[in-house]
Amino acid sequence: MKRHLIIIDPQRDFCKPEGALYVRGADEDMRRLAEYVTRESFDRIHVTLDSHQWVHIAHPIFWVGPGSEHPAPFTVIQEKDLLDGAWRASQDGLREYALEYVRTLAAKGRYSLTIWPPHCIITTPGHAVHDELALALRAWSEANLRPIDFWAKGSNVRTEHYSAIQADVPDPSDPATSVNQALIGALEEADELMFAGEALDYCLLNTVRDLVDASPEIAGRIVLLKDASSSISGCTIDDHEFFQSLLAKGARLAKAS
Repeated sequence: MKRHLIIIDPQRDFCKPEGALYVRGADEDMRRLAEYVTRESFDRIHVTLDSHQWVHIAHPIFWVGPGSEHPAPFTVIQEKDLLDGAWRASQDGLREYALEYVRTLAAKGRYSLTIWPPHCIITTPGHAVHDELALALRAWSEANLRPIDFWAKGSNVRTEHYSAIQADVPDPSDPATSVNQALIGALEEADELMFAGEALDYCLLNTVRDLVDASPEIAGRIVLLKDASSSISGCTIDDHEFFQSLLAKGARLAKAS
């Protein structure tokens, strides 16, 4: 039986208390996960990496208000805010695109645009994998003489990219924002897919949802490590409608500890 471990965005900015966008509980999640990697056997380990630029559609600098102020982190920007003049794109040439972007998010049923503290900036310490997990991944790679499969996402500044499968609004000029068929194909090889990482209610949820939408039969192979993933909103697998529907399709729960 082929077992794959998929770790979603186990980066310092999410997983260390001093990180730019710390997810409460993530530090402990990664410590448990590091022990799990050391203890268990896997055929492949996949690690997704949120990989942003300083300028990004979900960062404050992309937007400006009537007084030339930038939105505070955790501000939600919707179509009405742009039509009313509460916010506009900082670059004049992107204002029409920005309006179409928030409209498309709503039409597709994706999350409304949330402004986040700049995080997981490429080349910064916050982009790196949690220290203890990084050591465990290195040990696994060396012991098995296999590389870790790293999958970067989020470097396109014009779209949010929670899911490792596709961006919230794919950019036709950037294939990296379209459906990641290579990742889907790699995961379809597995008989068992162990999912962990951060944050449960954003990048992990969206990755699993898009994966199951693309490959419905894979739902029954998914195992959610419920003590190796925490949420921004405070929700849990036990009380979230999506995860309950996933379990009804044959997915299972397990623990890393």
